[in-house]
Amino acid sequence: MSPPPRPEVAEVLLDLRQHQELKRLLPELLQARVIYLGESHTNYAHHLKQLEIITQIHQADPELAIALEMFQWPQQAVLDHFIAGELDHSGLLHQSEWFSRWGYDYALYRPILEFAREQCIPLVAINLPSELVARLREVGWEGLTPEEQAQIPHLDQSDEHYQARLQALYQRHPPTSSGRFDRFLTIQLAWDETMAQRIAEFLIQHPERRLVVLAGSGHLAYRSGIPQRVERRTGERGLVLLPAESVELAPGVADFAYTTNPLPAPPRAQLGVALESREQGVFIKQVMANSPAEQAGLLVGDQIAAIEGQAIHHNDELRITLLEYQPGDTIELQIHRSGIFGTRQPRSVIVTL
Repeated sequence: MSPPPRPEVAEVLLDLRQHQELKRLLPELLQARVIYLGESHTNYAHHLKQLEIITQIHQADPELAIALEMFQWPQQAVLDHFIAGELDHSGLLHQSEWFSRWGYDYALYRPILEFAREQCIPLVAINLPSELVARLREVGWEGLTPEEQAQIPHLDQSDEHYQARLQALYQRHPPTSSGRFDRFLTIQLAWDETMAQRIAEFLIQHPERRLVVLAGSGHLAYRSGIPQRVERRTGERGLVLLPAESVELAPGVADFAYTTNPLPAPPRAQLGVALESREQGVFIKQVMANSPAEQAGLLVGDQIAAIEGQAIHHNDELRITLLEYQPGDTIELQIHRSGIFGTRQPRSVIVTL
């Protein structure tokens, strides 16, 4: 009895011996009006590579703008004020509500934003407001009010491969909030369609501009998230560059992939405490072992009232203030500590970060 025929297996060989320096790739990049640069949000090397690519494109074409997944579209005026020099980094973080709306380490993105401001490169906020994402997660599309639905572009669900990839992702890492794939899919579509809509509007309104788009690789892989939806609206195909570490390499996943060496994030000044915001202010709820806070004698229950005379009313204000210091710097904290009979006594504490 002869063995059953073996099924044919599709085979693709990727020759990883061949590589190009960025400067040799640049002429091809400059053929595209839209260049999509993927990332893993917490990978510092990815952000430095994005900056390198942006710098070389800008040198060749100063009529450049940068679209950012990290900022939500109602925050566009904040980015405009930052580029105009009317806001510093602290003002940008405060007015954009960075820590509650994005939350990743700002130091990872700061070099790109500094370069954009130095060169007066327009920044474009493209993401969906967090409030709408929360509503979609809670009630789904059908539960939105007509006013809320009007803020989200039409959700094109015709790409079956897009849905299949999201289904596989959902099954590997099911969210714990809604527990429903249909809502997970709707949120992903809302993100991608909104970002594509914002990009398309900018391209149409600014025909003289080339656009670099910075977004998570999942929104760009196989062109099925943002890129094909921009192309549907504008006809601009664009080029997709992804860090190889952020995706599974396969035909069609991107136009170009690159590798990076791991890099630690820039060092940050930290107190080494967990905080909670109350109506009365910011309180320490945990002090980490061997931290600057412990060495300075800070205690659980202390209220941090000010840093170097600057009043602190919310966790984010403390985090933003600390961004202006480096590890090893010495600062003065004004705290309130519980005393006898429930009174709170003001005192100053010197902390070496």
